[in-house]
Amino acid sequence: DVYVAAAAAARDALLLTPQQLPALAAAGVVDAGGRGLSVILDAAETALTGRRRLSGPVRLGHHQIPLPAPETEDDDDPASGTATPAYEVMYLLEPTSADAVVELRTRLAEIGDSLVVVGSDDLWSIHVHVDDAGAAVEAGIAAGRPHQVRITHFDDSVHGHGGGHGHGRPGSHGVGTTRRTGRAVVAVSAGPGLAALFEDAGALAVLGGPGERPSAGMLLEAVRRTGAAEVVILPNDHDSLRTAEIAARTAEEDGDVEVAVVPSRAQVQGLAALAVHEPGRSFGPDVLEMTAAARHCRHGAVTEASKRAITSAGPCEPGDVLGVVMGDFAVVGQDRLGVAVEVLTRLLAVGGELVTIVGGEGSGDLAARLAAHVEEVHPGVDVVTYDGGQPRYSLLLSVE
Repeated sequence: DVYVAAAAAARDALLLTPQQLPALAAAGVVDAGGRGLSVILDAAETALTGRRRLSGPVRLGHHQIPLPAPETEDDDDPASGTATPAYEVMYLLEPTSADAVVELRTRLAEIGDSLVVVGSDDLWSIHVHVDDAGAAVEAGIAAGRPHQVRITHFDDSVHGHGGGHGHGRPGSHGVGTTRRTGRAVVAVSAGPGLAALFEDAGALAVLGGPGERPSAGMLLEAVRRTGAAEVVILPNDHDSLRTAEIAARTAEEDGDVEVAVVPSRAQVQGLAALAVHEPGRSFGPDVLEMTAAARHCRHGAVTEASKRAITSAGPCEPGDVLGVVMGDFAVVGQDRLGVAVEVLTRLLAVGGELVTIVGGEGSGDLAARLAAHVEEVHPGVDVVTYDGGQPRYSLLLSVE
């Protein structure tokens, strides 16, 4: 109890050091000696309790001091020309000619910003931020045949409290005219508990997941709000990977920021990547370490079938429990714990040192029961559990 309290108090005190020494505030860092002491206390807490903390709230994916975004006098004045466009428009386009694509690019640049037009020959991907979404679609119709049209109204889907960067209002870049410094991480989270985990580790969390994946505009806004010169994006979902790459490219084209996307295809891969993130390293090596951690993290999940289907493990009926191994439905059963044990057994078949279990919405004590199984059957393997709160998936699992 003493070490848990001491470690927590040290983390809180460390956040205050920039207020106690002007040089720290000017550099945007915390006290190095204090950080070292916090590391020791965190390690003592882990050794005594068996609970592994992903990161203290200062290791934080970056060492930047959370500063409120400075407001300008024109921020709320529609006539000032600084307001952020209201809509993100994306679609695929089959153009009538190469000249039509050139004309479309010119037209969209006139009515919006954050423009991305990429492709070749007969298929192009279009992305733009505009106030008049209809005009952006009409421009596409004039240039050819648009399809898979997606229009998103910007809102406050980006969590505003991760890493202390969320003081700016939605739509603002969050840094005003302040020069970008430091490094930050933007992570897509599939549930409130996962968002809290990412934010405790210093990332700016963007809500997403099956059925509500974030748009490129949401991720782009999150990158801008960090105020960092170097940003790492953790999509944590296979279908969000391409969206993250579009956001990264757009951010680099729009401003003085370097953005890298770690190809994390599962929430637990994002947690593994963030655990090895070290802002003290150069940007490239840090991204490589995070990428390697994500790729070496074998992942699985437990969910329920919503409809009749044929899976790699055979047919399933609505309500059947499904076990996912590395993105593929590999187990069909009736008992959630039994399916979870089978999934974990397969993940551990080639060895492992650390098992991470993330309980989902309404999963009760399932995570704790599975953790007890691991401790009994695999005593040489460390196990940690978290409450992720993610819908649809009772458990998210990883083996490192």
